[in-house]
Amino acid sequence: MGFGKDELDLVLVPCGLMIMFAYHLHLLHRYLRCPDTTFIGYENNDKKAWNKDKDVISAALTATTSNTSASIYLATISLTLCSLIGAWIANSSNNLFQMSNIIYGDTRPSAISVKYISLLTCFLLAFSCFIQSARHFVHANYLISHPGNNSPVENVKLAVIRGGELWALGLRALHFALNLLLWFFGPIPMFVSSVVMVIILYHQDGNSPPLHQYGSAGSHVLVKRTAQDV
Repeated sequence: MGFGKDELDLVLVPCGLMIMFAYHLHLLHRYLRCPDTTFIGYENNDKKAWNKDKDVISAALTATTSNTSASIYLATISLTLCSLIGAWIANSSNNLFQMSNIIYGDTRPSAISVKYISLLTCFLLAFSCFIQSARHFVHANYLISHPGNNSPVENVKLAVIRGGELWALGLRALHFALNLLLWFFGPIPMFVSSVVMVIILYHQDGNSPPLHQYGSAGSHVLVKRTAQDV
């Protein structure tokens, strides 16, 4: 019994997805158990370094506002791509990937539909993560600029770190979307892309330098305005 090109998707695509999922589960385990060995934990350590000096309030607002704008921008792109994919699916006369002879893989209409739905799911997940990330950064802005400037530091840290984690999750969804996009050109490009991406991410997500210790990070109030400041 021969092994046709239609069956190649049933082997390489699950293998590529399993490689991606296995790596991210490993990264999640490292982040929860030993966050200092991951770049996400390294960034979180820097985000926790909120100074009590009121002179840095404007800089903190600028940083969170920039993160909010970036999250909204990527959310807009994800939603736009979702709309384009939805319109592409609705166009039943589109046979670009079904009629191509250069694709070595399954090009049946049912397989093409699965590819579209998978890609659409990744972009919808990315959109949701970026929107939630922007929500947390906006909440951090409210806390930092609270009247009286006596917002608890821990609340600000929590909002900023959650926003960063959702931002990272949205980027991971885009990484999966890139692999699924290459799936339209065949299971071989998709599998190769999964392996190469995991290798690149493994080197990018790791952190070897020790975390910097930022003085008094355990204060309870971000800034408390004195009578002379009013």
